[in-house]
Order: sequence, then structure tokens, then C-alpha cells
Amino acid sequence: MSVNAQIRSFSHALQFLTRLPAPRVDVFDPADLSRSALWFPVVGIIVGAILAVALWLGALASPWIGALLALIAWVWVTGGLHLDGLGDVADALAGAHRSPERFLQILRDPHIGAFGAMAITLQLIAKLVLLAQIASPPALIPLILVAAWARLGAPVWSLAVPPLAAGSGERFSWQIDARVVAAEAAVLTLLSAYFAPVLLGALVVIPAIAAYWRYRLGGLTGDCLGASVEVTETILLLLIAARMA
Repeated sequence: MSVNAQIRSFSHALQFLTRLPAPRVDVFDPADLSRSALWFPVVGIIVGAILAVALWLGALASPWIGALLALIAWVWVTGGLHLDGLGDVADALAGAHRSPERFLQILRDPHIGAFGAMAITLQLIAKLVLLAQIASPPALIPLILVAAWARLGAPVWSLAVPPLAAGSGERFSWQIDARVVAAEAAVLTLLSAYFAPVLLGALVVIPAIAAYWRYRLGGLTGDCLGASVEVTETILLLLIAARMA
């Protein structure tokens, strides 16, 4: 792609994944969402850097204040995008009884149910506790890598699992270059091996989530991708906390 096309793809990824200011995209092309996947791990690094700064500043007062500031930053910078997917998927899985058709029907309901509310609440509590456990300088770079790994997962899952229905999840898989995804995975693997070897667990977690969607539904949606990002982040935070303990 040309330089202008790369800037457009990065802008689209930044607008889609965060609330951060980005160059304006005047005309939306559905294929842009797929082409922007190249930049998802990079946007993850930006998100992770913001979280690390918030955690570090707050931890100067106490680990819990650092965790709270980082969690607020996490929700704000992402606009709760993946949390919304987690809540929708929790409701759908609870009521679908392994039926993909029923799963999609529940996903289309704009209202949040009891299982969705519980999933979001437990996710926020889990992140708060885990962030408090790792609120120290040695965990700052690993935290940045957590956000990058989780967002790398989105194109991996889209390549490994067929779309369950038309929508953002289906459009996302259109033009993902597997070679670029593999190269980004190699870079994150090298960075993790140097800064936080425990995060090499992402090489197991991400394929395991793909296998889960294949077994449970035979496909995935955009909400499934968002929920998977949240689950990946929490598991990787847990690995860091366990290693530091």
C-alpha cells in the first residue's frame, strides 16, 4: 500500500479501537476495517502505554489508586468497545444452548441481560485486582505488551475461524494478510521473550480461544472478537501477577 493508504489504515484502526484523535476518514469503505488490522497491535501498544503511565502515576500514592486510574484509562481510551462485546456474548452464550441461530438472535437484542451485566462486572473487578497486584515499574512494559497481544488476537481469530454471520466480524476478515499477522506475532514474541517471558503464554491463549469458537459455535462475530480481546487481556494479566507473586 502507498503511504497515504497506510495512514488511512492506521487512522481507521485508531478510530475503531480507541477514542483517541485520529486523522479524519471522509469516506468509509467497509474493506478499510480489514486493511486496518495491520495496525491493531500498534494501536494496542499505544493503549498499553497510556495504561502504563496511569498505573505508574497512581502507584506513586498506592497500588490500588494506580490500579483504579489504569482501569479508568482502559475503559475510557477504548470506549468500552470490547466490554460491550463481552456482555453481549455472555448473554448470548447463556441463552443459546449451543444453537448458533439462537446465539445470533440474542446478540441482536440491544438490551443487556443478567449474564452480560455479571460478566462485565466480574471483568472490571478482575482487572482492578490484577492491576493492583502488578502496580510496580517492572510490570509497565509487560502491561503494554498485554494490550498489543490481545489486539493481535483479533486478526488471528478472524483468519482461523469463519464468520458466523454478515457484519463487522465478517467484513474484518476480508483483506487480512496472514504474512503480516505472522510477522507481528514474531515481533511480539521476541519482545515478550526479552521483557516478560511469561507473556509467551499468549501463543497458547490466542489459538485456544480460536479453538473454543470453532468447537462452541463453528464461527464468530464482531462481538466474539471483542469478548476474546477482554478474556485474553485478563488471562495475560493473571500470568504477570502470578509470575510477580
